[in-house]
Amino acid sequence: MVSRRLSREAGHRRKFLAVVDDTPECERAMRYAALRAKNSGGGLVLCYVISPTDFQHWLGVEEIMRAEAMEEAESTLAKAAENLRQAIGIDSETRIRQGRADEEIHSVIEEDRDIAILVLAAGSAKEGPGPLVSSIAGRGAAFPIPVTVVPDTLTDEEIDALS
Repeated sequence: MVSRRLSREAGHRRKFLAVVDDTPECERAMRYAALRAKNSGGGLVLCYVISPTDFQHWLGVEEIMRAEAMEEAESTLAKAAENLRQAIGIDSETRIRQGRADEEIHSVIEEDRDIAILVLAAGSAKEGPGPLVSSIAGRGAAFPIPVTVVPDTLTDEEIDALS
């Protein structure tokens, strides 16, 4: 069961959640989410999920790999947030999680009841649109809030016009 969203109550504002990763289409989702948030007076949350499969080694090596993954996540999020601040003029909240992406995104949504819309980008590679977008197609209610899927073929100008 999903907790009721609070984004329309006094003292709250609707937030858009974008997942940051190393896919090329990620930029499309972040831009769209940032513009929608700014244009609607809402907030922006950027989430980076570190996959648990990255750490299947000996304990000492695992700790080093976790630290390196955390540094990479922090750096990637800081760079993305700064790029959006410069390009669009919006500050963002950031979250770093470790685990399965779909489960961690569910947790972020559940913990921040102002998050009302998840923005994902669909890749156009022959492998498919990407694991998160595929999870929506594979299960009717993969996420407990509306999901906007942005095609990776949209240009900045097209995204600006749509948001």
